[in-house]
Amino acid sequence: MSPVVTTWAADAGRGRQLYEQRCSACHSMDQNRVGPMHRGVFGRKVGSAAGYDYSAALAHGKIVWDERMLDAWLSDPEKLIPGQRMGYSVPNAADRADLIAYLRTESGK
Repeated sequence: MSPVVTTWAADAGRGRQLYEQRCSACHSMDQNRVGPMHRGVFGRKVGSAAGYDYSAALAHGKIVWDERMLDAWLSDPEKLIPGQRMGYSVPNAADRADLIAYLRTESGK
């Protein structure tokens, strides 16, 4: 797995901008779209957002989303959970850290 950039160095405001630019075509905080909603993702078991039709790989996953797992997911979703359907990754570690900081903020953590 890729190294985690600590959230103390991350910028949630920049993460919000990145989310709007890179994620909002498929995701939203409060509604399922092409991808599941993200509000409350921290501490949530993978494949458990209410009302979303997950791939079998995610529906049967055992991961609980935390900083380390979100970093690995955003770095290479298919490597973390083979058979998932997200065709997008975030190769830049600082961008991942900022996105994760934003997701943490929107999860009330």
